[in-house]
Amino acid sequence: MTLVDEIVVKRLGRVEYLPTWHAMRAFTRARDEATPDELWVLEHPPVYTVGQGGKSSFPEAIRIDRGGDITYHGPGQVVLYTLVDLVRRSMKVKTFVCLLEQAVIDLLDGRGERKPGAPGVYVDGAKIAALGIRVVRGRAYHGLALNVDMDLAPFGRIDPCGYPGLRVTQMKDLGLDASVDAVGERLCGLLMEKLDA
Repeated sequence: MTLVDEIVVKRLGRVEYLPTWHAMRAFTRARDEATPDELWVLEHPPVYTVGQGGKSSFPEAIRIDRGGDITYHGPGQVVLYTLVDLVRRSMKVKTFVCLLEQAVIDLLDGRGERKPGAPGVYVDGAKIAALGIRVVRGRAYHGLALNVDMDLAPFGRIDPCGYPGLRVTQMKDLGLDASVDAVGERLCGLLMEKLDA
């Protein structure tokens, strides 16, 4: 197995946002050519975050260094942080984003779709998975959040991803009943297959 093939999966459970973000940044700064890629699967307690280009001024949101605008994380949502060396994998950022989206689309048995100019995955116009990454020296971190079985009401307090009136949905409302842990495992497996292809 080469380093390109090796991916470490960390199942972190429910963890606070800020320490996890700081850990991702520290990992990315400290890694070198020999550091295996990592996938962190987790949930966050309720938190709003705004990406570096976000225009939202929602007072409760934490401003962070990923792409994208405002989103909400909470229990019942799978968060998959993708600490991947894109240079080592000879992968462009756009290709990586497409792989992340495709892993979710495959998980939803093809029911999801992309929207041009609006990263993430949608079902009948409603967003089910948000995506935002940061790339430093060719190494990606942050990742995606997939709504599984959660309270969607907090999304109503914001313009999700900066789009007024954007509806959100979740797997449970599509009749796809599965635990957050099971969805996280499946999502990791699908993404690892795509990264190693």
